Amino acid sequence: MDQSQPFALADNAVAQNYRLLFHEEIGSTNDEAMRLVRGGSPGRTWVIAKTQRSGRGRRGRHWVSPPGNLYASLLLIDEVPPRFAPQLGFVAGVALAHALRKCAAHDQHLRLKWPNDILFDDAKLAGILLESTELPGGCFACIVGFGVNCTSAPGDLSYRATALADIGAPLRAPQDVFLHLSDEIVGALAQFAGGAGFETIRAEWLSLAAGLGAPIRVDMATESVSGTFRTIDPSGRLIVDTANSTKIIEAGDVWLAPQTGTVA
Repeated sequence: MDQSQPFALADNAVAQNYRLLFHEEIGSTNDEAMRLVRGGSPGRTWVIAKTQRSGRGRRGRHWVSPPGNLYASLLLIDEVPPRFAPQLGFVAGVALAHALRKCAAHDQHLRLKWPNDILFDDAKLAGILLESTELPGGCFACIVGFGVNCTSAPGDLSYRATALADIGAPLRAPQDVFLHLSDEIVGALAQFAGGAGFETIRAEWLSLAAGLGAPIRVDMATESVSGTFRTIDPSGRLIVDTANSTKIIEAGDVWLAPQTGTVA
């Protein structure tokens, strides 16, 4: 393998005209993907960095980005209508969960946490950041950012985090994770079919969900809701049964019961 380009796309990604851009160091792979959008990129482009100076997660939270982990963003243009763009997070979650299970010898402890995290038991292993923008002329671009703890996990967080190396995964190099991810995302996007196939993705997501049927707390901007995690609805919103009612939640920070995982 060319050492100046240490990552490789899966064969089906190459066949579907995906391309790959690698950086030794970058501010943020999502920011670089957005720059490519504004520079006229054709889409289906992966941006990968060995390390990031200003990686971020949801709500602008800092994402610690030392070498040895995977930092990758996928740029898609006009592949998903704007109304279905939020559902891409579930597509990405299903793809990443399957990729990581392959790396971890199909370990069933790997689970999805609503809306955008991968857990190993109660510890965060990976996260997804979804961004989008409308381009001049009416084109619509989506950027799906992936951060995976491969060889190390931060230890100074308010919740537990872990890495593939910590759980003894046979495949733990970021190159291995990306090869499987670039394969799985092609299949998941085909199932999604621009939004028409979300019910298939939803069913697969629920089969991988952490904390389903268990106690849950969701912290939102103006209130906190505690109850039982019942399901996600046909658009991906979280459904929580409380003592007095059923809540439909579009966004928030989820805290799961200790026996199924507790992360922010």
